[in-house]
Amino acid sequence: MQKPANAPRAPKGSFWTDPKARAWLFQIIAVVAVMALGWYLFQNTQHNLEQRGILSGFDFLQQSAGFGISQHLIDYNESHSYARVFVIGLLNTLLVSVIGIFFATILGFILGVARLSPNWLVRKLATVYIETFRNIPPLLQIFFWYFAVMLPMPGPRNSLAIGEHLFLNNRGLYMPAPVATDGFWAFVVSLLVVVAAIIAVARMAKAKREATGQRFPVLLASLALLVVIPGLVSLVFGAPFEWSMPVLQGFNFRGGWVVIPELIALTLALTVYTAAFIAENVRSGIQAVSHGQTEAARSLGLPVGKTLRLVIIPQALRVIIPPLTSQYLNLTKNSSLAAGIGYPDMVSLFAGTVLNQTGQAIEVIAITMSVYLAISISISLLMNWYNKRIALVER
Repeated sequence: MQKPANAPRAPKGSFWTDPKARAWLFQIIAVVAVMALGWYLFQNTQHNLEQRGILSGFDFLQQSAGFGISQHLIDYNESHSYARVFVIGLLNTLLVSVIGIFFATILGFILGVARLSPNWLVRKLATVYIETFRNIPPLLQIFFWYFAVMLPMPGPRNSLAIGEHLFLNNRGLYMPAPVATDGFWAFVVSLLVVVAAIIAVARMAKAKREATGQRFPVLLASLALLVVIPGLVSLVFGAPFEWSMPVLQGFNFRGGWVVIPELIALTLALTVYTAAFIAENVRSGIQAVSHGQTEAARSLGLPVGKTLRLVIIPQALRVIIPPLTSQYLNLTKNSSLAAGIGYPDMVSLFAGTVLNQTGQAIEVIAITMSVYLAISISISLLMNWYNKRIALVER
């Protein structure tokens, strides 16, 4: 019905009765308040630093460090700069994080499956392990592996021999080390070619399986490529590296690689601790899969191993991956506890020694926090990408 021409108009709403206008106003006020608070804190910090004669900035990174580091994956001596110390601490943190994530994942999956085993003894042993190690603080476990296991080891002259060229003592694990030769880069290129070939084979096998239902032995083909191509390159260009063997000379070993006891203790503690949580994630993921899937696989005659590997685990991963990401992040952040036993990680080296020597607390802490934030975000992005790849796609 058309309104009369002389009908009164509805009164126009005021600013305070418009929800969108109020929302914009409050957001602008909040942003201004946060910026004002940040500016005040910045000015106050600058004033306090000037009063104490502390120069701000990152010029200190070019100064000579003047101290030694027990483990460094790149060349280092006392004349190198604090910037190089930062890189060494970052590499050491990444090293223990990657090793810990790798072994914790394997151990956690084994324990998670064992927790559901029909064998009573295996099931109870897995339960005792999980309930024990996940309820002990990680720092105490680090202390246990370091002070109760590694330090009581015999000295170099009485080392525990593991085979012919592995020696374990209170100074670490000594092992053969590869030394690059002229054929090294040709070998690296061959490995890159192998990786590309394996990816191509995997895609071809997937397309064939979807088209015909036939499975192609991707694993065997990948192993063959990994052996044949680098082997032929080594025959043509020569061996990619030679081995430097550890030899006892005087009171210590010379040559080879040494894995310091701090790294061994830290890796063991983080692996054992995180694996207990991963095992629970795996157990819950497997139990989230309908039991009808197992019955259907058995009705097709699939053995238990193939049922678990081809039917249950692929579906359980959609439940396991999100909490697994959190455990990877926790392991990476728990690696900062390495300062308790003197492992030269990011916190111990940069946020510890460098901060004490330079007094640049704000810059050092800001860099350290930014690095851990970047590592955590990178892990989250990688795991979220993988989670999307295995997620069910609705039609």
